[in-house]
Amino acid sequence: MKSRIAILPLAVSLLLFVSTTIRATDIQYCEENEEYEVKVKEVDISPNPIARGEPATFSISANTGRGISGGKLVIEVSYFGWHIHSETHDLCTETTCPVETGDFLVAHSQLLPGYTPPGSYSLQMKMLDARKKELTCIRFSIDIGSRPSVADI
Repeated sequence: MKSRIAILPLAVSLLLFVSTTIRATDIQYCEENEEYEVKVKEVDISPNPIARGEPATFSISANTGRGISGGKLVIEVSYFGWHIHSETHDLCTETTCPVETGDFLVAHSQLLPGYTPPGSYSLQMKMLDARKKELTCIRFSIDIGSRPSVADI
């Protein structure tokens, strides 16, 4: 009986860890009727909600009907409708290039400053090929938790 009681907290902790580690995020295409060459299947964010001052990883599962030799990821961030941040990344540093026809994964890790206000943020991510042709454009929301970072303590 004691061994069952001792295992219960471990099981609950593991369940909570798994449930906050990866959770698929609802995505929307920027243009509803657009036929993008890259179809995004899901976006997973770990941890979710994101903690200030700690790294977060965005994993984007997608599919393409043609090979992609290179390009850019352009990320726009808004908070309460106000544009607050933009960044551009080389696609080949976020996934293996050339991207072959079929399924692929784009993974990006980001360290948010400890002073980042908690709340819900809107992100827009565009994927451009080497000729700057838009391959896809998605929007999704992220939550940044109010848990203080180590730097805040």
